[in-house]
Amino acid sequence: MCNACGCSPPDQWSRTEQLKGASRRLRGAITEELQQPTRLFSEDAIQILKFHGVYQQDDRDRRKEARALGLDKHHMMMIRTRVPGGVVSPSSYIAHDDIAGDIGNGTLRLTTRQDFQLHGVLKADLKEAIQRINDGLLTTLGGCGDQERNIMCCPAPLQDPVRDEVQELLPRLVAGLTPTTRAYVEIWLDGELAASSQDEPADELYGEHYLPRKFKTALAIEGDNCVDVYANDLGLVARRGEHGGLAGFDVLVGGGLGRTANKPNTWPAVATQLGFIAPEDAVDVARAVMTVQRDYGNRADRRHARMKYLIADRGIDWFRDEVEARLGAQMQPPRTLRWSSAADHLGWHDQDGAGCFYGLFIENGRIRDDGTENLRTAVRQIVEELSPRIVLTPQQNLIFAGLRAEHQDVILETLLRHGVTPTEAVPGTILNSMACPAWPTCGLAVAESERAMPALIRELTVLQESAGLATQTISFRMTGCPNGCARPYLGDVGFVGTTLGKYDVFLGGDTEGTRLNQLYAHNVPLAQVPELLRGPLEEYARTRTPGEGFGDWCARHGVEGLSEHYIKAEGIA
Repeated sequence: MCNACGCSPPDQWSRTEQLKGASRRLRGAITEELQQPTRLFSEDAIQILKFHGVYQQDDRDRRKEARALGLDKHHMMMIRTRVPGGVVSPSSYIAHDDIAGDIGNGTLRLTTRQDFQLHGVLKADLKEAIQRINDGLLTTLGGCGDQERNIMCCPAPLQDPVRDEVQELLPRLVAGLTPTTRAYVEIWLDGELAASSQDEPADELYGEHYLPRKFKTALAIEGDNCVDVYANDLGLVARRGEHGGLAGFDVLVGGGLGRTANKPNTWPAVATQLGFIAPEDAVDVARAVMTVQRDYGNRADRRHARMKYLIADRGIDWFRDEVEARLGAQMQPPRTLRWSSAADHLGWHDQDGAGCFYGLFIENGRIRDDGTENLRTAVRQIVEELSPRIVLTPQQNLIFAGLRAEHQDVILETLLRHGVTPTEAVPGTILNSMACPAWPTCGLAVAESERAMPALIRELTVLQESAGLATQTISFRMTGCPNGCARPYLGDVGFVGTTLGKYDVFLGGDTEGTRLNQLYAHNVPLAQVPELLRGPLEEYARTRTPGEGFGDWCARHGVEGLSEHYIKAEGIA
């Protein structure tokens, strides 16, 4: 251990840390490998590409076919665009739709961090795709990698002084937490002509090795936790003052839902309150929090490198002292937070004198045409005809903002003409579901998710309705591995893939997104999941107290006790 800070010395750092340090500020050999006629990048380049918003993947459905023919895997790229607060102009949306159709797999994917993902882009088309994204005035820098990821913000486009001030903070926060490297512009936009003869200034925030692991930030409005602020390394919760303006931010630190199967030193965690700050201090506090993680986070073991583990190891009081030492000032004590909703602002809403907006449900975030439900065509026609302000939501949906009352008929007619079910006609159980992409593109997936959830959630819809709970909000979230991209550990019910066709089932989260759920059943075959939940749902319908959510009911009765009663005693699984 390092005598100065208790951290691992550089000679014990992981291979990824060595690659970052030798990458020349995220350049690596990307430019050279782009010019090679191969279909894939080297392992070293793959690690650096993540900082540029690119993952190398392969179509896992085609592996067996390729192996039988003696061929290599079908390699392709996933590109993730950074979209602060999810705000997208009509031209930027059209640019992504064009890329998806021209050189992608014909679909757009909305993520749980208000990003775009483009799948199926070949290496030969990668530079063109990123150039076209930048022509649409967005960037992929920060889409992945050990740096600040896309900063989330409540998407509701309401006319409100506090929300306005939060929106004004967002670009300053993005600028304050983005790496200063010139590599992105040199590699993707201007090529060799952009290389400067001057020395590149040092990056005071990130240094040469960037962060030990990814870093996620979210802005929330007190009372509205649609962003799942507790799931982030850093959360800033806007508090109203006595006269309606922004009084300041409650600072939350140490959230993160990723874990590794069979690794007990990894776990999901909800963020802890650190203190209360004035609005003008938000960027400085964010940078201070990040630099504590930069200097003390674990660079030897990437599985134990997120900031949640640093806080667990050192304690929240130590962490606060470090942040305040870098600020040169003390934060005010944290205040009690109150939440009333974590809903995703779906359906029609008045925009308080600025027209109205419509939250369109996008099942599992996938915008595609399938010949029956041509969602991609419908959304594009709405964008082209109405030129709305577009906001991607934290739960993989999409908002059209700045609409007029007469646009309601236009949107409804367009959706129906293309076979798309309007949001208001979708059952609540489906509206409150999320799933990650998983198979066939994600290399980490051990089970299906996006392709398994639609059939399962419709079975659960029937089950919930038969229990007399058709109007009750219950969130169901699924991932194909333990990493938690669809935030399953914060749902009323979470499904986490353990192997192909089997899932761990978790119960007991709360509808406000402030409490982790707990393991109810291990390694359950997908077909047995509905029957596994029937007993608890029916008993909840009979015995719940007024206003009690399903997750709260499970927590009150004890998830372990429910498991003993409904699984072991009755021999369901």
